[in-house]
Amino acid sequence: MTKQDTEENLQINSLSNLTVNKALKLDRLVKLLPKPFQYGPFNSLTYCLVVICMLLVFFTTLLLLGAFGPIPSNKDLANVDSYLAAEVYSADSVLLGRYYIENRLAAGLDEISPYVIQAAVATEDSRFYEHHGIDLRAWGRVLVKSVLLQNDESGGGSTITQQLAKNLYPRQRFWFFSIPLNKAREIVIATKLERIYTKDEIMALYLNTIPFSGNVFGIKTAAQRFFSKSPGDLNPEEAAVLIGMLKATTAYHPLLNPDRSLERRNTVLARMEKQGFLDCEEMECLQALPLVLHYKVRTHNDGIATYFREHLRLDLEEELQHLSKPDGSPYNLYTDGLRIFTTIDSRLQRHAEAAVAMNMRNIQDSYYAHFKKHKEALPYGSYNLLQQQVRATERYRQWKELGWSKTAIDSAFKKPVEMTVFNWKTGGEQDTLLSPLDSLKYYLSLLNTGFLAVDPHTGGILAWVGGINFKHFKYDHVKSRRQVGSTFKPVLYAQALESGINPCKRFENKYVVYDKFDGWAPRNVNNEYGGSYNMEGALKKSVNTIAVQVILKVGVGPVKELAYNMGVTSAIPHEAGIALGAVDLSLYEMVNVFSTIANHGRRPKLHGLLRIETADGKPIQEIQPPKPESFFQALSEKHADMMTYLLTRVVDGGGTASRLRSKYNVKGNIAAKTGTSNDNRDGWFLGFTPNIAMGAWVGGEQQLIRFQDTKLGQGSSTAMPICAKFLNEVYEDANFEKWQKEKFPPLDSVTMDILDCQSREIAKDTARVDSVVVEGLLGMRAGQ
Repeated sequence: MTKQDTEENLQINSLSNLTVNKALKLDRLVKLLPKPFQYGPFNSLTYCLVVICMLLVFFTTLLLLGAFGPIPSNKDLANVDSYLAAEVYSADSVLLGRYYIENRLAAGLDEISPYVIQAAVATEDSRFYEHHGIDLRAWGRVLVKSVLLQNDESGGGSTITQQLAKNLYPRQRFWFFSIPLNKAREIVIATKLERIYTKDEIMALYLNTIPFSGNVFGIKTAAQRFFSKSPGDLNPEEAAVLIGMLKATTAYHPLLNPDRSLERRNTVLARMEKQGFLDCEEMECLQALPLVLHYKVRTHNDGIATYFREHLRLDLEEELQHLSKPDGSPYNLYTDGLRIFTTIDSRLQRHAEAAVAMNMRNIQDSYYAHFKKHKEALPYGSYNLLQQQVRATERYRQWKELGWSKTAIDSAFKKPVEMTVFNWKTGGEQDTLLSPLDSLKYYLSLLNTGFLAVDPHTGGILAWVGGINFKHFKYDHVKSRRQVGSTFKPVLYAQALESGINPCKRFENKYVVYDKFDGWAPRNVNNEYGGSYNMEGALKKSVNTIAVQVILKVGVGPVKELAYNMGVTSAIPHEAGIALGAVDLSLYEMVNVFSTIANHGRRPKLHGLLRIETADGKPIQEIQPPKPESFFQALSEKHADMMTYLLTRVVDGGGTASRLRSKYNVKGNIAAKTGTSNDNRDGWFLGFTPNIAMGAWVGGEQQLIRFQDTKLGQGSSTAMPICAKFLNEVYEDANFEKWQKEKFPPLDSVTMDILDCQSREIAKDTARVDSVVVEGLLGMRAGQ
């Protein structure tokens, strides 16, 4: 044997020894395994099955114990609550808007088109009425067609009941096996649902909980959003569109992806034909139809009475704190599906919004145009105000925090960017290219408004407009406090009557410097003086010098007290200047004051809520209509009715509101007063008819925003046209045309004699110059 052969034998022996050693080690390992694995493949398989079964039992135990998300009890499932939006209705049963977290409305199965149910069954769960929550045949179909054959049109394996379980108890994310774990949980919940509810009840719950694109939940909300109709009115092709969206709400969204939505709709229609819900001819006819939508988005910014709804929302949040469900838990405004009925009349509200929109366009146009004659003034107030607004923006604060220099920030503010702004000409929005600085100038220069109309005899709020656009201007000018000007004078003269001052007593229209008030010298608007006025003349011509004389005679304190009694809740300064309206009050307060006069001196409690019901129509609170005799008597009935007469003379006696007749052709009985604050910053109109009390304010968001010309900026030019348009629209409405013919109750003969100043003066001295003539000559030039 050669040396080479010897080496090869040694290598072979070494390999043999290594193999034997490995075999021995492997044998030892096998002996360590359980016995079933030592005796062939069959017993090994049995052992694996046992282990799998044990794992399944362990897994199921964890599932039932809620380790993968809570499993609701039968009691919980019998009282399932999905988030339902609260609905707000007008007094004439028109939907005004909703409050919600999830935009969902409940609908009974009898309120839903049968085509919707057929489409759901045909597309989502063809054996819905046969299985008990789980469809094993569907699982097999998914395994073969979807997994093996990759046919994504074969449908899913989840039954409608399982989908309902998912809607009621949303899926959770786990570190591993999220889909299998969630599916298993849904199977357990689905089987429990099937034992508690009938098939029709499950279908109704399902259709009320299915999510559509965006914040739209349930078939009722979806029908309103996409087709502007109730779910009971959906036709086959519309039902197919909505049910078709469930596979992928964005991909098959009919507005975003109309072609794909149309294709999906036709697929649903084909499945309805396959299940026998449509015949072949019907299916082909429906598939040939174009996709037609009536898409309408309802958000908190849309619809009518937006400012009122926000005011009511804040009141309801407080009100519901004192109301409890039968189980003692509090009501939730955003999730309990409450039905809220208000005093708002939708017809009057629409007339109010139309009047505001039309007149604010005219006023804004006039505002811009008149600056051509006042080139020294700035429509946005001043440069300092503009810089204040710049520094108040989020954009400025962010750049400042990043360490930008003033030069860099100023430059960035002047660089045009794409933005969406409010368009005052259309009342809508406009996409434009504008610098941030120019956008601030634009918004600062926009005038705003508030309008409120109420029933003076009950206090019910009939119409509420808090601004020119709720989306862009959230601040509600029905509640904002601004200087009220001469609209406060009726309070002054009402207190004068209460204090015993004869309405025919004459006061000299003279310019006076009051040394005891640090040289205060109140002026008439046009600086015209001379002659004398009784109470009617001073009120209808709004003579400032006489108003000051009257308050000094009756006292500031009594005037303030009467104002509080008539509905003012804001603090009133203890100054004689309040006679001229130098006090900041809200339109809400001033309408209450005028309503007190209209209601014969009894102050009504302004309110907007009638009743609250549960989702199924059970009342939980109802506001009893107030009895007139229960209202606080703030002003004697006699003097209130005398003030009504004097305020009618402001309209019909050549006063500051006479253009209601001459220019705007308003018919019917009306008592009113205009007002303008210093430098034309605020324009006011307050008035009432036998049926309705109303008021309007017009001004800038910032008080530096004002007309430079009093003729254009006074209340009779800004606020009064809104109320005039509103009344004309109301009187042309067949629902309210009879209001125009109603009249104020006539005064008794004794009261009329007291107010008949002209006859009394003639009888007293027929030889002297007729002071009424003097009043007529000089008064037209006095005050506003």
